[in-house]
Amino acid sequence: MNTTSIRFLQHQAASLLLYRSVLTDNIGTAFLALLDALYHYDKPAACLSAYGVWFRALVSAGKSWQDYLIDRVLFDDNPFSQQVQRRSLDDLSPTLVAAAKQDLQALQRLYECGGDALSHWVRLVAKAEKTPVAIPDTVSSHRVPLHEFDVWSEALPQLAEYHRRHGCGSFARYRALRWTNGALRGIAHPDPVRLSDLAGYERQKAALVDNVKTLLAGYPTLHVLLYGCRGSGKSSLVKGVANEFGDRNLRLVEVAKSQLPDLPTIVERLRDVPQKFILFVDDLSFEEDDEAFKALKVVLEGSVTARASNAVVYATSNRRHLVREFFEDRPRPRDAGEVHAWDTMQEKLSFSDRFGLHLTFESANQDRYLEIVRHLTGREKLDISLEELDARALRWATQHNGRSGRTARQFVDFLKAELAASPPDFWA
Repeated sequence: MNTTSIRFLQHQAASLLLYRSVLTDNIGTAFLALLDALYHYDKPAACLSAYGVWFRALVSAGKSWQDYLIDRVLFDDNPFSQQVQRRSLDDLSPTLVAAAKQDLQALQRLYECGGDALSHWVRLVAKAEKTPVAIPDTVSSHRVPLHEFDVWSEALPQLAEYHRRHGCGSFARYRALRWTNGALRGIAHPDPVRLSDLAGYERQKAALVDNVKTLLAGYPTLHVLLYGCRGSGKSSLVKGVANEFGDRNLRLVEVAKSQLPDLPTIVERLRDVPQKFILFVDDLSFEEDDEAFKALKVVLEGSVTARASNAVVYATSNRRHLVREFFEDRPRPRDAGEVHAWDTMQEKLSFSDRFGLHLTFESANQDRYLEIVRHLTGREKLDISLEELDARALRWATQHNGRSGRTARQFVDFLKAELAASPPDFWA
């Protein structure tokens, strides 16, 4: 084994200027540790162990070394990928472009060091009788086919176009994210619901779609409150809209009620990002002197800081006024300071008015409930007569949670499983 080749690869990894984070996850650090073990070849056992760590990490991810490296390049969040989202390649600093080209060349050298070569080097160092199992050198389809370029730096225009269309970092990898412990975390498996899956509230659906299109077009957009009966599909509609327009740079950011005090911070973090964002708050309501109340009010009404044009709040609630009110909260004429007390109560009750668009979801009557059931059954292509379907759906609603979109979904899921199984097996 030629230690010069190993040293060359180590220098390539160390020379990265912009794309340094490409090799900072468990697979990248395992690769660097393996190179180090190969270079210090006087410890065969350590070399075998380092190879095992790297092999296991790649196999666990279900990737080849080549696929892994290209993915890391495409999703990397660095000064080049950040700036090229908003500016043309020709308008970037020549120094930044030169650094990006240099890094791509270095990463291509690492890419060319595949599983077969590493497995062979490990066998030589360990003086093993058999070559360790190698991970095949395979490349899947990628949005930017770096593997088709003889020189990766020549793919810079295609890479720039990719970032303009899809963003970088987590915003390129994920269409849905969650704010957790002061950071945005990508949701690997978001709810796949589509607008075509939803039926029964066409007016509300059309209004929300129009609102999203306004956001994507870059115009001032209304914050939206979706309120009404539980199980009526409010949350599903928000997620369906996000899925529908995800390929147009729309991202969904889920913010729990407990995280609402961080909402101004989230908005500031997203302000200069080219993507558009729905800040999704599910099942919203407030208690007395709730700090979340104040934080959301700042985002809805604004403050000294200008409102971010790329973020809008979509909140669902079962309460029209959002703030819980008790009869004892209402001021009585004999109470001192009654004017101010009434002002306080009106402030709370009018909080929902800060949302520019209100979408009401009434409880489903029988016709609407059956419409939803028939729609879902048709999409699932279930073989059942209309008469039997309606009768069973109504009976299900009576025995379970009443008529709603959620009940309809549960019934159709149950029916799908029942029809998929043969009667003897199902009732065994």
